[in-house]
Amino acid sequence: MKRYGNLYLQITDFGNLVLAARQAQKGKRFRENVLQFNYNLESELAKIKYELESKTYQPGRYKTFEICEPKRRLISAAPYRDRVVHHALCNIIVPIFEKTFISDSYANRLGFGTHRALYRFTNFARSNSYILQCDIKKYFPSINHEILKFLLRRKLKCQDTLWLLDTIIDSSNPQESVIDYFPGDDLLSPLQPNKGLPIGNLTSQFFANVYLNSLDHFVKEELLALSNIKREDFNAKMML
Repeated sequence: MKRYGNLYLQITDFGNLVLAARQAQKGKRFRENVLQFNYNLESELAKIKYELESKTYQPGRYKTFEICEPKRRLISAAPYRDRVVHHALCNIIVPIFEKTFISDSYANRLGFGTHRALYRFTNFARSNSYILQCDIKKYFPSINHEILKFLLRRKLKCQDTLWLLDTIIDSSNPQESVIDYFPGDDLLSPLQPNKGLPIGNLTSQFFANVYLNSLDHFVKEELLALSNIKREDFNAKMML
C-alpha cells in the first residue's frame, strides 16, 4: 500500500491557510468570533502558521451542547481558529483517502450528497428483494484512538502531519460513556479514555469515514459477491 510523505509544507502553506479560513467561515461570516478573527486575518493566520511549523499548536477548549433531532446527541464546537486548522489539514489529506473509499459511501464527501444517495438507494431497492437497515450504536463516542491512528498511518508517513493528526485526536473532549467489552479486555478496558471523537469537527467526519472504510469494502466486495453467487446458484436450481 502506497504511503504519502512530504505533506506538511502543503498544509502550512499560507495560501492553503487563507483558503481554509474562507472555507471555515461559510455560513458564519457575521458571527462575532469570525469577525474578530477576520479583522486581523493575516496576523491570525501567520500565528497559526508559526504554531504549526514550530509544533507549539494546541487546540482550544470545546463548547458542548445537546441536540435531540432525530435523537439525543452531544455536539462539540471547536474554537474558530481550530476549525481553520481542520480545513487546512483536510484540504491536503482528504484527497489521498478519497481514492480508497467505495463509491457508495456518502457521508461528508464532496459530490456525494443526499440526493445522490437517495437515487442510488432507489436503484438498489428496485433490483433487490432484501435491504439491511442498521446503525452503529454511539458511533462517534466509540471510535478507538489507537485504531484510528493505525489506519491513518497505513496511508501517511509524513511525521509532521501525523503529529498534527495525533494532536487533534488526543485533544478530543470527553464524549458519552460507552461500556462495551471485547475479547481480551480486562475489567477496566471499556473505561479507558482513549476513545471518542467530537461530532462537530470537520476532521471527525473525515476520521469516521476512514475508520469504517474496511467494513465498507468487506460488505460491498465480499458479502455482496457471496450473495450474488448464492442467487445464481438458486436460479440455476430453479431452472432444473
